[in-house]
Amino acid sequence: MEQSISLSQTIGIIRKHILVILIWGFIFGIGAWALATFVITPKYSAETQLLVSRKNTNSVDNGAQYADQQADVQMITTYKDIITNQVILDKVSDELKNPSTEIVKPAVKAKYERTYTGKRVLVQAAKPAVTKQSSGRTYDISADQLKKSIKISNQQNSQVFGVTVTMADPEEAARVANICARVFKSQIKKIMAVNNVTIISKATVNKRKVAPRTGLLTVGGVLLGVVVGLMYALLRELTDRTVKDETVLTDTLGLTNLGHVSKISGQGRLSILRGVSEGNHHDHGDKTVKAEGSSRVREPKHLSNRV
Repeated sequence: MEQSISLSQTIGIIRKHILVILIWGFIFGIGAWALATFVITPKYSAETQLLVSRKNTNSVDNGAQYADQQADVQMITTYKDIITNQVILDKVSDELKNPSTEIVKPAVKAKYERTYTGKRVLVQAAKPAVTKQSSGRTYDISADQLKKSIKISNQQNSQVFGVTVTMADPEEAARVANICARVFKSQIKKIMAVNNVTIISKATVNKRKVAPRTGLLTVGGVLLGVVVGLMYALLRELTDRTVKDETVLTDTLGLTNLGHVSKISGQGRLSILRGVSEGNHHDHGDKTVKAEGSSRVREPKHLSNRV
């Protein structure tokens, strides 16, 4: 027999089992929060930004400058493919494993001036570059892993593009992003024979995780729990064959209602039993009295016959 349920019945079932539904939602919400907090590995991201612009100050033609800018914008598409290429990522991986020296202050060339006699005089002595050994941690990350962790983004018609790196460690993400930008800037001169890339924003350590989103997962868990609780309540009501109302007999089964039998409590049953027992006692007493009376009536006859 197929069963159908109306909207009003559904609302009634929800009201009846609202506590169970809320408990299911609470359990699933706590489970989702615990999963996001203690089980899933958190992810952190860091971003560095690069500017693609030709360093050409000789041209005063506005049309030529605009053409150069458009060429730089078109170049970003090519740069996106190059920065995630094996040529760049292999060098980034090597740099992460074996950090090289960092240039604190670049070298300064010597300056000379000529006197009125044509003699060349030293004005400023050359200064060597100031370097320091990188104090960053070493990371063993393959080129394939780097490719999966790097995301390139840029706005339309913009000469700036961003390199976003997502890792399980915020310091690792920032270091990978900065090294990736530095290696790309140095290698693009050799690959494309141009010097139009400038790092305008270095990646910094951001300890705010980007995944998993604990709040969103918790809300999703609560909603899932509510749905499971609602399905449980509906399934329980639909599979319950207990007759709770006479309308089931008259409307569903098509039977005729002949009457009602009220439910008798324990005290009511006790009173009825006492009443029945007292009635039986009285009936038995009446029969005894009648029997004695009849014997008394018959006794004179018997005596008179004997006499």
